[in-house]
Amino acid sequence: MKEDMMAKLFIPLLWFLLSVEGLNDHLSVQLAGKPLGGREQEVIDATNQLMLAICNADYELYQNVTDPSITSFEPEAVGQLVEGMSFHRFLFENDLPRLGGLVHIHLLNTHVRMLGEDAACMSYVRLMQYLDPDNMQSRTLKSEETRIWQHRNGKWVNVHFHRSGSPLVPSKGRL
Repeated sequence: MKEDMMAKLFIPLLWFLLSVEGLNDHLSVQLAGKPLGGREQEVIDATNQLMLAICNADYELYQNVTDPSITSFEPEAVGQLVEGMSFHRFLFENDLPRLGGLVHIHLLNTHVRMLGEDAACMSYVRLMQYLDPDNMQSRTLKSEETRIWQHRNGKWVNVHFHRSGSPLVPSKGRL
């Protein structure tokens, strides 16, 4: 009985402490594979910024590294080609905040292929670890991703991606 009372007090307190500004930056992007330089490293850096935006539900940062006319195939779109940003904005405003910043992302088996001086294809497996806010249990989602990047106006922007596997955020019943 006493342990139940402690758990009921401890979990909300822990959740509050981890959510305090400055303590919720739980981004840990690990890029597997050989170190790259030059343009390849720039693409990896841009991908890191994109993952940081996802971890922190930061739509402004996401817009900064994404083309406004981006196209994508992803589990949330149930087999449909998504064009533009409104679909992603909805996810940023409604689904990602539920994770409360308690997210670690690991990019594994990364591969960058340059498609010329101003275009690149990056593929990897993404493991996304998060704490279930209802019971503070650790969960992991896996997806396979390919992203097409274009260099324009001095920066890399994501113009297309294809993600297979787990949804970005599990449905409310599974979270």
